[in-house]
Amino acid sequence: MTISIAVASGKGGVGKTSIAVNLSLTLSRLGSRVVLFDADFGLANSHILLGVNPKKTAQDILVSKSEVKDVLAPGPLGLKFLSGGSGLTELLNLEVKARYELIRTLDVIQENTDILVVDVPAGASDSSITFSSAVDKLVLILVGEPTSFMDAYTFIKAANLEAGVENFSIIVNMVENDAQALQHFTKFQGIVNRFLNVKLSYCGHIPFSQRLRRSVVERKPIMLSKQDTIETRAFMAVAKSIQSTPKNDPKGVTFFK
Repeated sequence: MTISIAVASGKGGVGKTSIAVNLSLTLSRLGSRVVLFDADFGLANSHILLGVNPKKTAQDILVSKSEVKDVLAPGPLGLKFLSGGSGLTELLNLEVKARYELIRTLDVIQENTDILVVDVPAGASDSSITFSSAVDKLVLILVGEPTSFMDAYTFIKAANLEAGVENFSIIVNMVENDAQALQHFTKFQGIVNRFLNVKLSYCGHIPFSQRLRRSVVERKPIMLSKQDTIETRAFMAVAKSIQSTPKNDPKGVTFFK
């Protein structure tokens, strides 16, 4: 049975796409057949971090009616990649009907896919909520800043009240250690649970790291490194943790159902 995971954030600049890319590669390293779907239509940039140049995008599925298998681009470690398209202004405001069509169209990858990772647009836009509520597991990236807390809370509130999402898997990014990450998570959890009836699961942290920053510039994801580092260990721990968090029970249009 194919599992779908969305990677979201309340605001930009918190490392969401880098985590989505490296999480996908980590799951591949752990033996899963993974498809990474960059759903940030018109502004997609996962391919830059992956170091791949897809010849086709989601636009080819929606407009040209290309088959999904012909649009998926091969990536490292056996990863397959579906680009949302970059610089395509016609995709920036994709109508909800088209988003639902794309979700249903991806049913065909089930047979050859264990995990679908969806990199959704930052923020609580209609597009973000549509894709975030269409998956089994919703991962939210948090950093220890007041603006990140506020925007992440806004996202959770929208996903919960508008789409009925109840379970959120939290990754704390850009921290010195797990103790600091847990401190941020506990504080954020207290704020959320004061006002919303949702479940937050702590899935670990990603360290603030010059190696990670350099890997983005060099277009070489850290999980392609064969070295055993604090960064690769962090992604391994996070990936395993996410696999054990509770699933959501999506009510609307969903992947693979």
